[in-house]
Amino acid sequence: MRAAILDLDGTLVHTLGDFVEALQRMLRDLPAPYTHYPISAETIEPLVGKGSENLIKSLLAQVDAAQGAIKIIANTTVFDLACVRYQHHYADVNGRFSTVYPGVWEGLEALQALGWPLACVTNKPTAFAQTLLRAKGLERFFAFTLGGDALPRKKPDPLPLLTACERLGVLAEHTLMVGDSSNDAQAARGAGCPVWLMTYGYNHGQDIQAVDADGFISRLSDLPWLQSPVSRANAP
Repeated sequence: MRAAILDLDGTLVHTLGDFVEALQRMLRDLPAPYTHYPISAETIEPLVGKGSENLIKSLLAQVDAAQGAIKIIANTTVFDLACVRYQHHYADVNGRFSTVYPGVWEGLEALQALGWPLACVTNKPTAFAQTLLRAKGLERFFAFTLGGDALPRKKPDPLPLLTACERLGVLAEHTLMVGDSSNDAQAARGAGCPVWLMTYGYNHGQDIQAVDADGFISRLSDLPWLQSPVSRANAP
């Protein structure tokens, strides 16, 4: 390995609280039956990971199913309003209800000590990702950040990873992908990057251990390249 690409939400930062707060505020700005629909971390977590538009559409469809309303996908006026209000509220709450996962600081410092260039590739909009990294003091570790709006296609498409590898100047097979979901794993497999997944995070409500990956860890600092020379030699 010569470089690493890291996901953001569910990998570096536990951002579920930010999503819940922004979405709850968004719903209050919408007409009935959406205005008073209660949400929780448990209802939102399976929806996270495929970009904000998918998150909003999935939540509104969930309200439709619960309330027996007209399907939101056909109601573009409400969906468009929801997207605008979500962006407004998320900009206000970004980073305020989130925490850096244990082992992330140590892991990033150790990766940096190896001399690996690092990139953050996320489906979160680039501006929000950069603001969050800056708020948590993590921005300095990364050469650049590619958000879900930076390219025509986002993860699980391999394009963001291939673009990141090109910008890092390292071949995909020598660039480690670290994420928390099947999106990250599929993108890595498509790009030809080795992939390790965190056992926490947001995997659309599915068992992360069932995802095709090269390894699983519970702390970023537990990556085998950061351990003993024997462990590093045995790492894929």
